Amino acid sequence: MKKIITPLILLLSIMVVAQQKDNSELPYHQIPDYPENYTAGSVAARMIDGLGFRYYWATEGLREEDLDYKPSESGRACKETLDHIYGLSRVIVNAATKTVNDRTTAEKEQLSIEEMRKKTLLNFQKASQILREETDLSAFKLMFKSQYGTSDYPFWNNINGPIADAIWHAGQVVLMRRASGNPLNPKVSVFNGKLRE
Repeated sequence: MKKIITPLILLLSIMVVAQQKDNSELPYHQIPDYPENYTAGSVAARMIDGLGFRYYWATEGLREEDLDYKPSESGRACKETLDHIYGLSRVIVNAATKTVNDRTTAEKEQLSIEEMRKKTLLNFQKASQILREETDLSAFKLMFKSQYGTSDYPFWNNINGPIADAIWHAGQVVLMRRASGNPLNPKVSVFNGKLRE
């Protein structure tokens, strides 16, 4: 019996350490240092960094019952909200990379919650890194292709659209996890962008 338990404990310990390492390597455990100068790009990047930090902690340690939680019969479940935020993160990074959002394909990625969380955070990070160095955001349009044709919108729409919407929904995730009995880490300081000591 001892021969079975010891390797099992060792394996579980390795798995826990590996998971902690994976999470610590994700961006936005804490918000990056702010830029020295205020430019259009640095302000937009900082907004995305604030979103990334909020999303990181809103989604850290979610349980299956949190993901399944639905505030009402007609409302979205928490995992559906995470899927929506992932979609918004793709629109945000596509504007930064000047990529068209193609809505003509019906294919939808099948991702685990962990994969979706990682991709969402990486999308925020990539968009922030690109925009941080820019002084003029007029070239970073939101571009869409649908069955009705193509359309584009100025970066202003990215701010009041996908970026603000994703912040809104990150707050909903915090509310849903609290309602399902798993509140946000009380050490999270969105003002300072890091955990309180």
